[in-house]
Amino acid sequence: MTTTVSRPEAAEPSAAAPNPRRWLALTIIAIAQLMVVLDATIVNIALPAMQGDLGITDAERQWVLTAYTLTFGGLLLLGGRVADYWGRKRTFIAGAIGFAAASALGGLAWDGLSLFAARGLQGAFGALLAPAGLALLTVLFTDAKERAKAFAVYGAIAGGGAAVGLLLGGVLTEYADWRWCLLVNIPIAVIAIAAAIPFVPESKAAGNTRYDIPGAIVVTLGLISLVYGLTKAAEPEHGWDSPEALAYMIGGAVLLVVFVVIQKFSKNPLLPLRILLDRNRGGAYLSSTLTGAGLMGAFFFLTFYFQGVLGYTPIEAGLASLPISAGVFISAGIASQLLPKLGAKPLMIAGAVLAAGSMLFLTQIGVTTSYTTHVLPGAIVLGLGLGFTFVPLSSLALVGVPQHDAGAASATLNATQQVGGSLGAALLSTFALNATTDYAAEHLKPGMDPQTAGFVQAEAAVHGFATAFAWGGGLLVVSAIVITVLIKVRKSDLPAEGAVHVG
Repeated sequence: MTTTVSRPEAAEPSAAAPNPRRWLALTIIAIAQLMVVLDATIVNIALPAMQGDLGITDAERQWVLTAYTLTFGGLLLLGGRVADYWGRKRTFIAGAIGFAAASALGGLAWDGLSLFAARGLQGAFGALLAPAGLALLTVLFTDAKERAKAFAVYGAIAGGGAAVGLLLGGVLTEYADWRWCLLVNIPIAVIAIAAAIPFVPESKAAGNTRYDIPGAIVVTLGLISLVYGLTKAAEPEHGWDSPEALAYMIGGAVLLVVFVVIQKFSKNPLLPLRILLDRNRGGAYLSSTLTGAGLMGAFFFLTFYFQGVLGYTPIEAGLASLPISAGVFISAGIASQLLPKLGAKPLMIAGAVLAAGSMLFLTQIGVTTSYTTHVLPGAIVLGLGLGFTFVPLSSLALVGVPQHDAGAASATLNATQQVGGSLGAALLSTFALNATTDYAAEHLKPGMDPQTAGFVQAEAAVHGFATAFAWGGGLLVVSAIVITVLIKVRKSDLPAEGAVHVG
């Protein structure tokens, strides 16, 4: 998944000489971040093998992704505050240790529930690791030019990890076992921890060290309840009108309302509401959520289409997904050059329209259609659209933000993308499975020969994927409308520094 990483708040200025080991520290932090970014795409390619080995149902399989993104996004803001006040190095090391332990649990998973639990723990520890690493870079690199170089290197390494994950996931799944897609994090974490202890300096922020624990718990439980309700709605024995599905969805919505109330009256809110109430930032966060939802749908269902319908090996599936990453890299570079000249709004509208068009193009896939004609063009255009969208979003998150809110504002953007991806995977999975079930019920006939029945079942699956792409495209169209209506920022209002895009 594309990740937008914005510069966190530098809690305490430093007039001291630059740390002589700062570039070595950058390498160590980038290695740990590579592990976090790698984990998203490497698992994506292994999903079909995981589902088959552990007996995970079609309705439940999205939890392999959403268990991670929900806890990561829900706890990211809290993780940033913990890093500032508990100690950034200490939090970084604790996050890496926990991430490695959770990866070991996932690699040894014996059923779907144990795998989902491990993925949730990975997300929780990733929510400590990622903001701690970014905060350390901000403190270590005090010179503006050096900081820009450091974040460029960090962004390139982290962004490349998404593409590497697609290939590595295919190699490990095909030639070793899908479990190594999780276990591979252990040696990476060991290297990062062993190097961080002697070479990464500790730093803390001064001030109030109270945390909004209730807010973090309530928002995470609310999101989990909402996604669980959507999962139940996808199961044939339940459906949208199931009392159980409705109870979880309504319960999740109520908990999210409670979270807003907590934020309004808390002295140390996890998410200060003033950050959201600005129309430009509010529009950016809403657009990020919608885009994350559409993006998750594309990666999730293309994986199953490649391996389940086209019969690709895991390596071939990884290679087939790379054009999306290539498109992101190309458009991110172009967008970075055009942003000061055109401003954020035109680029974001163009990006959302391109991404929506590519999703609608992907609805034309079939059981016998060609990758070259029916997938490749859509994949490239999708990547181009995402790059044009996420680069301006990084800057919009910091427009008009006071210095003491900069860390929360930038972390919120990342959190909205993760949460959007979680909700998108659950929602689009529900639509896809319902469409697949309806198609099969209508076209499968008693006494049909096995070969014909198998073809109809494949067509039913593709019909479900196409339905998900259509809904994903609809979400991106809504994102374009949100940008058009809410974003009013001028190009002169954009911050000169502070946002780093990771494709």
